[in-house]
Amino acid sequence: MSTPASFLTEEMRQQAIGTASEPVSMDVEKGAIQSFAEAIGDPNPVYSDEAAARKSRYGSIVAPPTFLRSMRAVRPELPFDIPFERLLDGGSDWEYFQPVRAGDRITAVATITSIQERTGRLGLMLFMTTKITYTNQFGEVAATQTNTSIRY
Repeated sequence: MSTPASFLTEEMRQQAIGTASEPVSMDVEKGAIQSFAEAIGDPNPVYSDEAAARKSRYGSIVAPPTFLRSMRAVRPELPFDIPFERLLDGGSDWEYFQPVRAGDRITAVATITSIQERTGRLGLMLFMTTKITYTNQFGEVAATQTNTSIRY
């Protein structure tokens, strides 16, 4: 499938920006935290040793910052069809506000914050930025992830 020379209109941009995904929730389990820390090779005892974690400033086992990547993917649906078949992860930036603890219930919602097109060596590409907000069961924002996806 070939893509057009231009695709995105200002009206489409305005329709897309602010579109949010359905919330996705996950119960954080101690075993999942321990397995994740082991898988990434992080020996910090606050991720795996209950006794050590209790003595820490956290008071219990907490998840490594990258743990939230293990949540099921959360993506908002564009309000229009796009003529791009391929998807590339353009990178992400994270901000952390609250520790994620075993026993937490984390809910993620992704919102489109920017969408634009560019022409590159591969032809027309669509760059979309989403902000995913991860909130715990107390309504506290634990982290945000700003992610760029590239469709071409």
